[in-house]
Amino acid sequence: RHLSALPLLSNLLCSELLLRSGNDVAIARWLPGWISGQDRAALAVDESRGHDRVALVAPATLARREVGGWVLDGEKCFILDGLGSQQLIIVARTGENHVPEAVGTGAEDAIDADLALFVVGTARPGVSMQATHLVDSRNYARVRLQGVRVADDALLVRGPAARRALDAALDRARICLAAEGLGVVREAFERTVAYLKERVQFDVPIGSFQALQHRVARLYCEIELFDSAVRAALSAIDADSPDLPLLASLAKARCSDLCVRALNEAVQLHGGIGVTDEFDLGLFLKRARVLQASLGDARFHVDRYARLKGL
Repeated sequence: RHLSALPLLSNLLCSELLLRSGNDVAIARWLPGWISGQDRAALAVDESRGHDRVALVAPATLARREVGGWVLDGEKCFILDGLGSQQLIIVARTGENHVPEAVGTGAEDAIDADLALFVVGTARPGVSMQATHLVDSRNYARVRLQGVRVADDALLVRGPAARRALDAALDRARICLAAEGLGVVREAFERTVAYLKERVQFDVPIGSFQALQHRVARLYCEIELFDSAVRAALSAIDADSPDLPLLASLAKARCSDLCVRALNEAVQLHGGIGVTDEFDLGLFLKRARVLQASLGDARFHVDRYARLKGL
């Protein structure tokens, strides 16, 4: 509701991924610093096309085995809170089965063995990072890995266990983003309703116009449905429900949809002041635009929901 620009989600996401890796040595090494905030970590998963299914299944970033360690090459983009982080969790592949055109249910199973997660320090030779300027002015980065050599202990987890850990951590992060989106949408909605009650035209508050009331009423119903989806997803985390992936995609799809529709309505119902830089509503609009695309937009999650349902 206050658009706080905090590196909370990135540390939460990386800590969840670390715990689910089952790597006790890495957990003891990295988790205390990440949880305390002494160090910051960020997940480098997205590649050139944003949060793309092919990149999740068969990333282009390659890890080659060498004596005593690994060599990483590739690029990652849209890294949340990447600038200023001391460590990155890099999603890479270790085999040669990257055939995007053939990615389907069977192909995903076949190439899971190649998936690997590495903890890489941002100060290592060959790691170059630059800022990505998005409309909400938050901290995003792009990283390039050129012959980055890491020791064996940098490998966090590999194979099907890496897939399970990544999917579980991403779903929890998606639910967190949906909850943030709900706060953004509710705050914008409440400010809009307050404005309709105080803005006078033709000697009456514009909120008395039936056409505007209908628009607000429809939006209210959509927000309540969104609220229910977020609560169901959060409850699924508490219960460790097998439906958690479905509910995570449902909540994020609703988030992406409402982050566009609700903020568009808020701007239009405010009239001319809704698009001025001096008016705070524009800040909510910009944050909502990035939220709707982060970790998968509505199209991504509708497609994923259908796949999970076997449709």
